[in-house]
Amino acid sequence: MLIKEILDHEAEMIALRHDFHAHPELGFEEHRTSSIIAKLLTEWGYQVDRGLGQTGVVATLTQGDGRKRLGIRADMDALPMQELTDLPYASQYPGKMHACGHDGHCAILLSAAKYLAQTRRFSGTLHLIFQPSEESIGGARVMIEEGLFQRFPCDAVFGLHNFPLYPAGQFFTKPGPLMASSDSFTVTLFGKGGHGSAPEHCLDPLPCAATIVLALQTIVSRNVDPQIPAVVTVGSLQAGTTHNIIPDSVVMKINTRSFCPATRQKIEESIRHIVATQAESYHLTAKIEKIFGYPATINHPTETAFALQIARQTVGDEHVGDPEGLTPLMGSEDFAFMLQEVPGCYLLLGTGNDDRENFSVHHPRYQFNDQCLSIGASYWANLVEAYLI
Repeated sequence: MLIKEILDHEAEMIALRHDFHAHPELGFEEHRTSSIIAKLLTEWGYQVDRGLGQTGVVATLTQGDGRKRLGIRADMDALPMQELTDLPYASQYPGKMHACGHDGHCAILLSAAKYLAQTRRFSGTLHLIFQPSEESIGGARVMIEEGLFQRFPCDAVFGLHNFPLYPAGQFFTKPGPLMASSDSFTVTLFGKGGHGSAPEHCLDPLPCAATIVLALQTIVSRNVDPQIPAVVTVGSLQAGTTHNIIPDSVVMKINTRSFCPATRQKIEESIRHIVATQAESYHLTAKIEKIFGYPATINHPTETAFALQIARQTVGDEHVGDPEGLTPLMGSEDFAFMLQEVPGCYLLLGTGNDDRENFSVHHPRYQFNDQCLSIGASYWANLVEAYLI
């Protein structure tokens, strides 16, 4: 059930969410956002540490003599895109938008944090992790590398993401893979340019690029177990300037998705083999740069069962999706790095709104559903009070 004290300060938290939305900040630039978060948490009695991952905030509250340690994470960063919502609190910064609802994630966790500081009906240590740069190069990974779980040990860690294409107030998760890994590669083929009328004096990289694009499509169909989901996408092919000039080089941008670590490795090996052998056959040289990589988000069974139990207690059985029927998502999430370090679970909170068209995250007309803020906050509060006993 929803918590009365959280509902009592709902309007305050919605206003805070709107302020975050109007002032979006990109990854590792969340100075204003993190300062507001740190100030509030300090006022509420948390021990606040700043600086992990440049702009990260970790707030700690210890109560009673419980020995268990719990981490809950919210991401803070916005996206580099122009908002098209015409909301009264729309982004004031051109080319920046909270189009993924991280403003909502922060407000949800802050709402729970205020309630927990006031009531302190738990025994143990609570770490609230406000993470930068989920959208770019993995702020979770950076915080971990800088000692997150050494300085703030956790026995379990949890996170959630709003999902506007699911009904409002419904929770979804499952044990095992929930979201896919994501790897990006930039391939550059180097040839010898020249006039289109004299190809014999050139080493044209375009035919090679064309064969690579086609060959990459055989990785999933012929190199991956057909019962294991995987995706290989060529998202960009850049070469040349006009009709009659053979270019010196071609740049290809490739993205891959999978749930299985072995499959992820197999796909990368296949990409490298195809590029190298095709380039050699055309007498070209090739360079492959791996831009970034997120592992698959893999939930731990015990923590996932606990997370689902709390969801049923908070919103009722009828508002919790059947984990057996939930298809993993091909989107990726850098909370995966935390789940590699500490047992835990990542959940999806439906935020669909029946009164308007629902645009998915990363859309310029996306809107977070404020009606779900107290639902998410009550969920976190119930989880803390049930875990830290």
